[in-house]
Amino acid sequence: MWVTGLEFIKDFFSSDMGMVTLRICLAGVLGAVVGLEREAHGQAAGLRTFILVSVGSCLMMIISLHIAEMYRALEYQSTVRVDPGRIASYALAGMGFLGAGAIITGKGTVRGLTTAAGMWLTTGIGLAVGAGLYFASSLVTLMAYVILYVLRHRKAFVQRDRYVHLFVVTEGLEDRLLELESHIQDAVKVKIQWRSYRILTQEERARYAFQLLGKEEEDYHLLVKRLVGLKGVVSVELKEGKVT
Repeated sequence: MWVTGLEFIKDFFSSDMGMVTLRICLAGVLGAVVGLEREAHGQAAGLRTFILVSVGSCLMMIISLHIAEMYRALEYQSTVRVDPGRIASYALAGMGFLGAGAIITGKGTVRGLTTAAGMWLTTGIGLAVGAGLYFASSLVTLMAYVILYVLRHRKAFVQRDRYVHLFVVTEGLEDRLLELESHIQDAVKVKIQWRSYRILTQEERARYAFQLLGKEEEDYHLLVKRLVGLKGVVSVELKEGKVT
């Protein structure tokens, strides 16, 4: 009985239907591996999205190969020209639209680039499985998971630059630019890239703006607390700055 069952499985996966089933299922599993990490990281494009991308691209590759097989018997004089890679190339190009939807820009920061790149990569994984490249697709999936999971904690050994805009409003019209710069340098380890000073005549106030360059680990709470405690300071505001 067991032998009969094993023979049936062997015969099934040796058939065209079994091969298609194997490739689509494997594409779904590999897509789930990458998507699971994105899901755990709180991204909008997570497990289900990555599975659909991988399975869909696998199906496109199977269709491409099937069309090429259908017209393989045509003579070279025929006007019909079949390119098995055409559908695959459009699948990768079309992924740009879906990837763009995963990218969010706001408050001086860009989020979703890694997720978009992962979706593009998963498209390639699905195409590779559809073409029968099981080892290559599995290896790339493993590498992608390691890259996404391990390098998520890169802050432990790589500190990225952080740009911050600081706005300070003070009472009176006297120039306190040098005083504020001194407090900034004492409170945080940053570089003042530029500064501006504007007098609000009608309100009899002055508004100062600074762009600060520091590291991600820098804590600006001490700076804000210190500036708010200065005599004549009306307001202090911090905003994320854009990379320059």
